[in-house]
Amino acid sequence: MDSSCLQRIKSQLVDPEGVLRNWSSGIDICSWNGLTCSEDLTHVVGLNLSGSGLSGIISPEFSCLVSLQILDLSSNYLTGPIPPELGKLQNLKELYLYSNFLSGKISAELGLLKKLQVLRVGNNMLTGEITPHLGNLTDLRVLGLAFSLLNGSIPVEIGNLKSLKILNLQQNSFSGLIPGEISSCLELQVFSAAGNMLEGEIPASIGKLESLEILHLANNTLSGSIPIELGSLSNLKYLNLLGNGLNGKIPVELNQLSMLETLDLSNNKLSGKINILNSRLRNLESLVLSDNFLTGGIPSDLCVSNSNLQKVFLSLNNLSGTFPSELLNCSSLQQLDLSNNGFYGQLPSGLDNLRNLTDLVLNNNSFSGKLPSEIGNMSSLKGLYLFHNSLTGRIPVEIGKLQRLTVLYLYENQLSGSIPRELTNCSSLMEIDLFGNHFTGSIPATIGKLKHLVFLQLRQNDLSGPIPPCLGYCKKLQKLALADNRLSGSLPPTFRFLTELSVVTLYNNSFEGPLPESLFLLKNLSIINFSHNRFSGSIFPLSGSSTLIVLDLTNNSFSGGIPTRLAESKNLTRLRLGHNHLTGTIPSEFGQLIELNFLDLSFNNLTGEVIQELSNCNQLEHLLLNDNRLTGTVPSWLGRFQGLGELDLSSNDFHGTVPAELGSCSKLLKLSLHSNNLSGWIPPEIGNLTCLNVLDLQRNNLTGPIPSTVQQCKKLYELRLSENFLTGMIPSELGKLTELQVILDLSRNQLSGEIPSSLGKLMKLERLNLSFNQLQGEVPPSLGRLTSLQMLNLSNNLLQGQVPSTFSGFPLSSFVGNKDLCGAPLVSCSESVGSERKWLSDNEVAAIIVAIVFTSTVICLVLIYMMLRIWFDWRKVSVSSSDSGGLESNREEMQWFYGEDNEKKNGDYWRVNSLTSVQPQEK
Repeated sequence: MDSSCLQRIKSQLVDPEGVLRNWSSGIDICSWNGLTCSEDLTHVVGLNLSGSGLSGIISPEFSCLVSLQILDLSSNYLTGPIPPELGKLQNLKELYLYSNFLSGKISAELGLLKKLQVLRVGNNMLTGEITPHLGNLTDLRVLGLAFSLLNGSIPVEIGNLKSLKILNLQQNSFSGLIPGEISSCLELQVFSAAGNMLEGEIPASIGKLESLEILHLANNTLSGSIPIELGSLSNLKYLNLLGNGLNGKIPVELNQLSMLETLDLSNNKLSGKINILNSRLRNLESLVLSDNFLTGGIPSDLCVSNSNLQKVFLSLNNLSGTFPSELLNCSSLQQLDLSNNGFYGQLPSGLDNLRNLTDLVLNNNSFSGKLPSEIGNMSSLKGLYLFHNSLTGRIPVEIGKLQRLTVLYLYENQLSGSIPRELTNCSSLMEIDLFGNHFTGSIPATIGKLKHLVFLQLRQNDLSGPIPPCLGYCKKLQKLALADNRLSGSLPPTFRFLTELSVVTLYNNSFEGPLPESLFLLKNLSIINFSHNRFSGSIFPLSGSSTLIVLDLTNNSFSGGIPTRLAESKNLTRLRLGHNHLTGTIPSEFGQLIELNFLDLSFNNLTGEVIQELSNCNQLEHLLLNDNRLTGTVPSWLGRFQGLGELDLSSNDFHGTVPAELGSCSKLLKLSLHSNNLSGWIPPEIGNLTCLNVLDLQRNNLTGPIPSTVQQCKKLYELRLSENFLTGMIPSELGKLTELQVILDLSRNQLSGEIPSSLGKLMKLERLNLSFNQLQGEVPPSLGRLTSLQMLNLSNNLLQGQVPSTFSGFPLSSFVGNKDLCGAPLVSCSESVGSERKWLSDNEVAAIIVAIVFTSTVICLVLIYMMLRIWFDWRKVSVSSSDSGGLESNREEMQWFYGEDNEKKNGDYWRVNSLTSVQPQEK
């Protein structure tokens, strides 16, 4: 009967490893793989197919194996639900279904298995709540439901399981309170419910579980204080409450747990002083109190001689004081972590008493002074973490004796001197980080001895000289950071041996010369930053890797074309080649870089148009092509780049209009198109750029009005539209751009009308330039409220009236060229009439000059004529001096010319002249 049942079970299983091959009718059933028969060989009482690589479903046919006592199908690839028919196996004592891919709920029918002692169905994809029917399994000793997708609360019926020894519920989604009824499980030895969403306080009744050895409630949302009743758990060896919201002080009653080996209360909200005393917790091996709000120092009897304490983790608290000398008694200590506290003072010279210490973690404190040379005696030390302190002086040469040292982190201190050559004797070193100190001199020439070195960080020091060629023999090196130093020379050819190198940053140094062609062989490079050096030649040697993510060569002297091979790095996200001497066009292959979000080709000598293929790079957030010699029009497809935050095409030879499609770049922060040959109107769609901070369209040929829609760009802090041919009035809506700060520059256009008083609302504005326009009217008094204004230029307009008194501190040049303006720094308005005569227009001055010249000419001609007439009269007198008729005749001519009245009036004049004229004759 069992044989036919097993054959049906086999038919629903997939057996790739042939474990069930001998399940055949021609073979004795008790010889079949995995089966155990009863003593009389008549029934199957055990079936163990654990780890057999089986897949398929658990057949309901298992229910016909009525004598079955043990069923183990764990660690396979079974799917589907747990069949409720298993509830018919009334003799079943142990059921193991863990580590499969079973789904569905835990069947209530399992509660019918009255003899069941072990139920382990964890590490599956089971869902739903724990059925309360499991509370009927009064003989149950092990209940394992860990690592599944179960939810709901822990049923109170769990308290019915009086024989339960192990309850494992960890890594599910259980919520609610821990039921106090669990205290009825007096034989419970292991209670693990870590990694759920349990809340509320830890029940004080748990203190009744005197057999409990493991209490693991980590990573829930438990709150309240730690119950003092836990001190009654005399057999407790493991207590882990990390990652909850527990508060209050650490109960001193925990010192009664004489069997305790591990205590982890980290990542809670515990406060007060540390009162865990190793003198009473003789078996304690691991003490973890990190990430709380503990204060004070470390108690003197935390660690005593002959203790078993191996791990002390007290990081991320508010502990203070000097390095506790009492810890030096802990010869058994292997790991000590006091990081991220307020410890200060010098490190004790007796550190070498900790002869078994493998990890010393003291980072992020305020330790000062020199590194004790005795540290070289800590022969077991593997990890030394002293970063972010205030240590000074040199690295002691004795450090070279630490043959087991693998990690040395001394960054962000004030260490100085040279890097000791002896450091390269630490043959096990894998990671060195000396960032942010004051080391001088050169990189040790023996650095190549560190054959296991994976990470070398020497950034931000004062190192000088070249890179030692022997660095190329650190063939396991993956990350090299030498940036922010004074290193010089060229890259050694031995770099070609660093075939595992993935990250190399050399920026802000003085490296020079062309790159070794052999760099092309480094196929694993993902991040390269050689910016701000003096490298020259081609960048082709850096294009050998197809795994590049970041390539930054900004501010060097590279020349030649951009290698098309860069497009083979499909994951390239940042390409920065700005400030070089690159020529040629933008490679069309760049259209394949669909992950690219930063493209900087600015300040080169690139020509041609912006290639259409770049429209495929729709992840672009920064596109900088400014200061080249690019031509063509601004591409309208840029409007499809929804994530574009910065677009700079300035200082090129683009023509055509500003595409209205740019208004679709809703995340754009900076739009700079200045110094091109763009024409047409500013599109009103520019107002859709509500995130815009900088708009720079100056030095183009733009015409038409300033669109009022720009008021929608409420985050603008810089607006430059100068040196165009814009017309119309300044929109009053500009006054709504209250975040404008850097500048508002509308100068050198053809704007007319009055200055809007609404500009007085731009309280953050520092520079305002409206010069060289045709603005009229008075300067609005509201502008006087611009208290942040540092530069103002209203010159060369048609403004009139009084300058606001608050502008008196600005120079005269801010207002010149406005004939009718008055008030400081111009002339006082009370002298406006004089000012009008003083400040004549060019036409008025020209008219006055013409009038003066004309009048002077007429007077000169009259005088010449009069002189000629007098001379003729004198000639006549001289011929007939005694003939009075001549004189009468002359007088008649004068009367005809001047008139009778004039002759009478000037008779004496003529008389005098006549006498004067006659006298020479008499002589």
